[in-house]
Amino acid sequence: MASVSKKTLLLFDVDGTLTLSQRPIEPHMKEFLLQKVKPKVTVGLVGGSDLKKIALQMGGEQVVTDFDYVFAENGLIAYKNGVDLGSQSILKYMGEAKLQAFINYCLRYMSELALPCKRGNFVEFRTGLINVCPVGRSCTLEEREAFHRFDLEHGVRDKFVAALRQEFPDAGLVFAIGGQISIDAYPEGWDKTYCLRHLEAECFEQIHFFGDRTEADGNDHAIYVDPRTIGHKVSSFEDTRRQVEELLRL
Repeated sequence: MASVSKKTLLLFDVDGTLTLSQRPIEPHMKEFLLQKVKPKVTVGLVGGSDLKKIALQMGGEQVVTDFDYVFAENGLIAYKNGVDLGSQSILKYMGEAKLQAFINYCLRYMSELALPCKRGNFVEFRTGLINVCPVGRSCTLEEREAFHRFDLEHGVRDKFVAALRQEFPDAGLVFAIGGQISIDAYPEGWDKTYCLRHLEAECFEQIHFFGDRTEADGNDHAIYVDPRTIGHKVSSFEDTRRQVEELLRL
């Protein structure tokens, strides 16, 4: 690649890319990003989770100043050098009646699933998306792993996404499988490519995106294949570090 500088942006998914699933970032990985990578290039984070969850995984509220850019909820909540760049809302987009119709359908569908376990918090309302979780986001790590194995074998979320697409063909929504246990529903164009709107005026020479869920139904896919980015598929945070070291010749 061309010589790197602050006109090169490295943009990272968080969960599964910089951390283990739902775990805090390892201290040595955070040190690598802040001490080795950030001095050479511009560094940004983009996640589907809200800012509170990203902060929990990345070491605290100072995440918005630790990194040059932080895009929560795919960029609907955006910060540059700690400054709030503004927000958008799925409630404004859909309206209460359509939103409730969608949530009611999801709850009915999930009520009929037989899974290894079910816990609580099956539908999580976020600023820019609805996160639907058949096992319930209140599950333990062990229960999360059990559901993930069950899902890989039985295609629970694949079937759920197919049903959502059939039930809401004209809703203008995208349904993407995210992480180990859930599905994200958001308006078309409100995937992780939304964050690129905040970068248009910055004139970066290159934007490299690193993500783990880059398959067609994954929540990293759209930005991974976007012509404005150079996509890097990773399998773990260790793999992310290895690929960054090779890219920047560290």
